[in-house]
Amino acid sequence: MNRQTAIKYRKQIEQAAVSLPDQDALSVPELFPHWRENMTVSVDDRICYVDKLYRVVQAHTTQIGWEPDITPALFTEIAKPGEIPEWKQPTGAQDAYAKGDKVRHNDKVWQSNTDNNVWEPGVYGWDEVV
Repeated sequence: MNRQTAIKYRKQIEQAAVSLPDQDALSVPELFPHWRENMTVSVDDRICYVDKLYRVVQAHTTQIGWEPDITPALFTEIAKPGEIPEWKQPTGAQDAYAKGDKVRHNDKVWQSNTDNNVWEPGVYGWDEVV
């Protein structure tokens, strides 16, 4: 296979991957575009970065210093089914926790009891899961 054919197939694979549900997409993050500088991304696009899958929460053009793992205002990591992620301080409505979301914080598991929750677990809006 020559390079031109491989590029053509890559574009077709990326287009097909868009329709995968998150739980299936997580098993093949390499099918999604890899984060790089100067990409134009839209809300709900999924991007692969350091073997993890992220969802774009704010349309933008990527740049150095705005990598997915350090900019929660732009990206949110897609958690594996059944995995309870570590709590991260939301930066606004785009990454606030929904009612029912579970997180790990201070060696405990917490569940949000309110929508648009930006509070730290143990302060307000969370129930400890026993």
